[in-house]
Amino acid sequence: MAPDLPIDPPVSEATVELRDDGYLLVPRDLAASRFPNDVLFVTIREGEMWLLPARGPAGGGFILKQRNPQGDRAVLLWEAVPDGTPPGPRPAVWDGDACAIRLPLQI
Repeated sequence: MAPDLPIDPPVSEATVELRDDGYLLVPRDLAASRFPNDVLFVTIREGEMWLLPARGPAGGGFILKQRNPQGDRAVLLWEAVPDGTPPGPRPAVWDGDACAIRLPLQI
């Protein structure tokens, strides 16, 4: 397994993939720099999905799981994804004011 070392500078843009089985695939560097505790909250706002880092699993949220030896992560989000959201790759951009990764629901 790849060690999870701090990413400096933090990743601000990447491509994530929403699969048709409800999993969101997150590249290792994005996950390590923005979700260091491997936990996130999801909110839907104005046609976007916002992924907000959580401090740890004790407070709830969605757990990011390592999916390959390179350290990429997967998180099962089917219950948070609105009906009719197509699967596929999406740009993921860090919004420092909102402290969230923002990605479009429609592609």
